[in-house]
Amino acid sequence: MTATPSERTDAAPGPAATPPSWQGQQGAPTRFILLRHGQTALSVERRYSGRGNPELTEEGRRQARAAADRVAREGSIAAIVTSPLSRTRSTAEEVAARTGVEIVEHAGLIETDFGEWEGLTFAEAAARDPETHRAWLSDITLPPPGGESFAQVADRIVDTKNELLKRYSGQTVVLVSHVTPIKSMLRDALGVGPELLFRLHLDLASVSIAEFFGDGGSVVRLVNDAAHWRS
Repeated sequence: MTATPSERTDAAPGPAATPPSWQGQQGAPTRFILLRHGQTALSVERRYSGRGNPELTEEGRRQARAAADRVAREGSIAAIVTSPLSRTRSTAEEVAARTGVEIVEHAGLIETDFGEWEGLTFAEAAARDPETHRAWLSDITLPPPGGESFAQVADRIVDTKNELLKRYSGQTVVLVSHVTPIKSMLRDALGVGPELLFRLHLDLASVSIAEFFGDGGSVVRLVNDAAHWRS
């Protein structure tokens, strides 16, 4: 007797079956579109800009509008979650205007607290605290004077990620943030060491994409796309 298709152990899966990803994960991931804010006066002068609150420049607003158009092409955005600082909030508002999606603020996405180095250039901070600044460039556990270490930021980002994964499971969410939080999220998704923080460059108004699966797996699909405002 010939077995029916339903009885065959080698039968092809039906149309409802979802194949695993190339990394082996099952199910729909939660997709984080990681958007860095646009230009400010401090970024023009390359000054440490952490908890200070500079506004976007006119160029920064142009970058944010271009980034909003880029992000909108991803489609099916469930939420826009932003750091509460003005430069990120203004960037998020451009995305909201383009997509019609509501903005939610989350303090976990705020930039590193650079403490007494806030507003200083690299050279000024190095001249002010030469030994501390030199060590800080390779030690993620060392904070700037009166500030926050990169290790503390990483812990904060893991907590924020886990909270957002529960809230927006299986959905696409735009996270509007800053250099260190975005690098920390990418580092977590890649499962790599702290060297990434010192070797990865992120442009203003750049887009990166990380996906997190329910089984604990994760992939990074895009890093530092800034072509939308450079062209």
